[in-house]
Amino acid sequence: MKSFKYFWQDFSEGQEASLGTHKVSEQDILEFGRKFDPQYFHTDPVWAKESPFGGLIACGWHTCAIMMRLMCNNFLVDTATMGAPGVDNLKWLLPLKPNDEITGFWKVLERRESNSKPNLGIIKAKVQGFNQKDKCIITMEPTLLIFKNPKSYEDKGP
Repeated sequence: MKSFKYFWQDFSEGQEASLGTHKVSEQDILEFGRKFDPQYFHTDPVWAKESPFGGLIACGWHTCAIMMRLMCNNFLVDTATMGAPGVDNLKWLLPLKPNDEITGFWKVLERRESNSKPNLGIIKAKVQGFNQKDKCIITMEPTLLIFKNPKSYEDKGP
């Protein structure tokens, strides 16, 4: 079984972290758009110039996927997580364009123990992505289910 570096106890309310930066290419946008969201402003650079965006843009779900990768690269793959039951307040504020760099940030908004599963904790976070012009292009608030460290976990029974 995989050993984890981070458990619920390792996160605190107000904790902030940079998630790093990812540069998106035109080819990345085209491939994602053609596979998952084949609207013309994600798939056709010539026709996209006639769109209200004035050119090719990444699908919002592509932007979410990039943010997910940044979270995974920086802590999630080393965290004893069960995933997320949902994301609140997802907003795409500005488009992600070819050659843009997106830098992610994470802040723990709330941290609590699970009422139904004593071996789990719950974290509500705010995740934001900024382009190279320091403009916020995406914001969301995921809820994460994270196992408590078994070394410090005391089973209280059902």
